[in-house]
Amino acid sequence: MSENILEEIFIKRSQQKKKTSPLNYKERWFVLTQEKIAYYDFDPDKKKRKGLRGSVDLEKIKCVETVQPEPNTPRERMYAFQIIYDEGPLYIFAKNEDVRAQWIKKLKEVSFNKDLMQKYHPCFWADGLWLCCQQEVKQAMGCKVLDGKNEKTIWPLPPQPPESSGPSVGMAVIAEYNYKPMTAQDLELIKDEQYTILEMSDTNWWRARDKYKEGYIPSNYVVAAESELERFWYSKNTNRSQAEKLLRTENKDGGFLVRDSSKAGKYTVSLFSKGGESGGSCRHYNICTTAQGQFYLAEKHPFTTIPELINYHQHNAAMVSRLKYIVSNRARPPSTAGLGYVWEIDPRDLTFIKELGTGQFGVVKYGKWQGQHDVAIKMIREGSMSEDDFIEEAKIMKLRHENLVQLYGVCTKTRPIYIVTEFLSNGCLLTYLREGLKQHPTTVQLLEMCKDVSEGMTYLESKQFIHRDLAARNCLVDGNGTVKVTDFGLSYVLDDEYTSSAGSKFPVRWSPPEVLLYCKFSSKSDIWAYVLMWEVYSLGRLPYERLNNTEIVEQVSRGLRLYRPQLANEKVYSIMTSCWLE
Repeated sequence: MSENILEEIFIKRSQQKKKTSPLNYKERWFVLTQEKIAYYDFDPDKKKRKGLRGSVDLEKIKCVETVQPEPNTPRERMYAFQIIYDEGPLYIFAKNEDVRAQWIKKLKEVSFNKDLMQKYHPCFWADGLWLCCQQEVKQAMGCKVLDGKNEKTIWPLPPQPPESSGPSVGMAVIAEYNYKPMTAQDLELIKDEQYTILEMSDTNWWRARDKYKEGYIPSNYVVAAESELERFWYSKNTNRSQAEKLLRTENKDGGFLVRDSSKAGKYTVSLFSKGGESGGSCRHYNICTTAQGQFYLAEKHPFTTIPELINYHQHNAAMVSRLKYIVSNRARPPSTAGLGYVWEIDPRDLTFIKELGTGQFGVVKYGKWQGQHDVAIKMIREGSMSEDDFIEEAKIMKLRHENLVQLYGVCTKTRPIYIVTEFLSNGCLLTYLREGLKQHPTTVQLLEMCKDVSEGMTYLESKQFIHRDLAARNCLVDGNGTVKVTDFGLSYVLDDEYTSSAGSKFPVRWSPPEVLLYCKFSSKSDIWAYVLMWEVYSLGRLPYERLNNTEIVEQVSRGLRLYRPQLANEKVYSIMTSCWLE
């Protein structure tokens, strides 16, 4: 189990009762760990804690502050403090000022939440109103700004990832995956073998040398030889739900991996245990840092590097289990930017197997390249785009990101033109939302889908691309449930007003007022198109489903916005509405 940081018997006030009375105040045994603060029943005679009554995950805490006592408060309730999280305030009463100060200080040290409060209520919520400002809405914004010397919550910066210099010319690299040459210019990679980088002029394909020969290798198949973090138990680009899926599939007690945390610059250890719950459970532990920059999972055991920390916990159980088995997301190699060090693909190497659908520019088919590699092939209908512009545009479309559908190459020497891309087995996100989710999806799943799209779009914007038709229908889902954006880089479209895949001059239901009124596309209109988030949380419903295009143009321009889907909480909905500001 996670090591306890603090334990104390406190009085807790019930959050469920509408009216406060002496019956609302009960003693509970509070325990603070690196993951949560929990409270239990206890036996006062045997001084032994009993059943769990409730808990709050530390990553959900928005504010920890003192609370001013009410008039005529009994002595045992003079030293109150509050823990604010999504469900409201948790009121706790310490025995004295020193104990209260100790717990507030420690909670602020171990809690990380980027969605912190700017204001708080210094007095209690009691009998249907805030005693400090008399507001009658429990979710009302606080009335006191956290900016005084004694009130300001000082949240520590998240730990920075270990410094590592990436590969450079002349440096030795290690192959993480096997790679069979696809063209005469390629060099074979053998997993865990060492190679020397000779040239890095192409971001996606580096020229390298083994013991005998030279050739091109996919840059995302290798890591710097000294990068131990990258080589073994670190599962890059793995989110929480994907980690749990990997661990449950492996089904080994003590199976673990290290992944990027949802908090920038932090890492998380995801661990599977067969103890306790039927079928086993997944636990997630943030790797924290001390004031001196050391890393720890158990505060009493800090280490200079993360590899040292992992090595210690592989041999010592300070959590629900010892870290026994490395579980990796590297069973399948990532997509390469192109099928070998070529861009122009010979159409004779393509085999067409079945039709997947009809897109904006023509038929899309599933097929094979050289008889063995799965690909999607878009057959471009003549006259649907400026072909010369497309060929020029294709030269700068060699983008590679985990949340973009990988463009492998093009066939431009014959007509029709083909665009050859990565094939994603779960198909279109819109269909997946409506039909592919076999059971009721969790909010974590839905949020991860939105996160995937936003990371792909962030990368696109960093490369100065405007999508112009972001929507669930233009995203695809791979076999692991990862969502990837497709149909980007469309500056070669003939019509300046761009006929979207929805069939209108532009995607009206996903467009901001400046596009509806002036056809003005920009990265800001791509942000508005995060109507996609609404699609995800409504499980594929049509935005403004009761309105036609003309009515949408008129009413959105006047301020109409989409309602909150049932599966979206207020925080998620506030993110949506922030994308729809004029």
